[in-house]
Amino acid sequence: MKSKLTYDKDYKTWLSDIKAKVRNAQLKAAVKVNTELLDLYWQLGADITVKQQHAKWGDGFLLQLSKDLRVEFPDMKGFSRRNLELIRQWYLFYSKGAQISQQPVGRITKQLVSQLEKDAMEPAVIDQITQIPWGHNIAIVSKCKNLKEALYYVQNTIVHNWSRSVLVHHIESGLYRREGKSINNFALTLPRPQSDLAAQTLKDPYIFDFLSMTKEYDERDLENALISHITRFLLELGAGFAYLGRQVPLQVGGKDFFIDLLFYHTKLRCYVVVELKAVDLEPEHAGKMNFYLKAVDTQLRLESDRPTIGILLCKKQNRVIAEYALSDIKKPIGVSEYQLAHSLPKKLKSSLPTIEEIEAELSGEVKDEEKKS
Repeated sequence: MKSKLTYDKDYKTWLSDIKAKVRNAQLKAAVKVNTELLDLYWQLGADITVKQQHAKWGDGFLLQLSKDLRVEFPDMKGFSRRNLELIRQWYLFYSKGAQISQQPVGRITKQLVSQLEKDAMEPAVIDQITQIPWGHNIAIVSKCKNLKEALYYVQNTIVHNWSRSVLVHHIESGLYRREGKSINNFALTLPRPQSDLAAQTLKDPYIFDFLSMTKEYDERDLENALISHITRFLLELGAGFAYLGRQVPLQVGGKDFFIDLLFYHTKLRCYVVVELKAVDLEPEHAGKMNFYLKAVDTQLRLESDRPTIGILLCKKQNRVIAEYALSDIKKPIGVSEYQLAHSLPKKLKSSLPTIEEIEAELSGEVKDEEKKS
């Protein structure tokens, strides 16, 4: 039995217009597949939002639209009822905010729709969200609470070319809330803009959810575990970190000293010393780090390198103690906590990709699902 919408003149006219838009997008897709498809989705989301309010087509509107579009374009994916609902949610998220995108159809008022029709999304924002795959877009709008957070992940996906699994990992580990949150003295010890970039590079806390440590672990146990999962560790550290070695020897005054972990940051163009502490932050930790940074600057740093940066990763840090410890130190040091698997909520742990999945993503062994769609 055919739906009444099949005989509705307004619906048939509008459906013809939608079909024309789809065909137009298909012609352009050979050159700009993803951007043109998402441009189409944006127009479709706007049309669906307005039509659901103004037209008297009933609850079966999206189901009928889905059937008609799939009949007309059998080789084109993305016209299931569920995906049409996601297109609407995506459009509303960026048009009026996340809280509106979750509203049932009947609660979208005529006043809201009128405002949506007047509001013009900034072209720069639309350009950004149409640069990343549809699967990435859905992951972002379904997991982010506001536009600022969503655009943070959109922009970082573009810059770092994150796969969907890596993107989801960063969202669920709360990267947006952790990045640039460490206590540091960079503003006093580094010139701008390097101080700003260095501060943004650090997180607090660092989440080592891929490690399972006993309660009696020490610094060497933590170091061994991190190096055993160096790919995942580098993913958590962030873009730009190049691993150089562990227990790196430095000789000062005839005595041997050993740095826990040494990295080089390709964007900051400097060495980064990481010291691991299986205990809470103590003031003397900053003093020892200051000593290591002086040694690296003297013995390893080249003329073209910028000042070496230190990162103290502690089981727990007290903000006041950290600020006091760094206040009179002349070398750039950041202090952050780290969290292990046993300190994460069970729900969060189960939703994160496995170590094997992340490492496979980074080594190019897994193809993204969205490339097939």
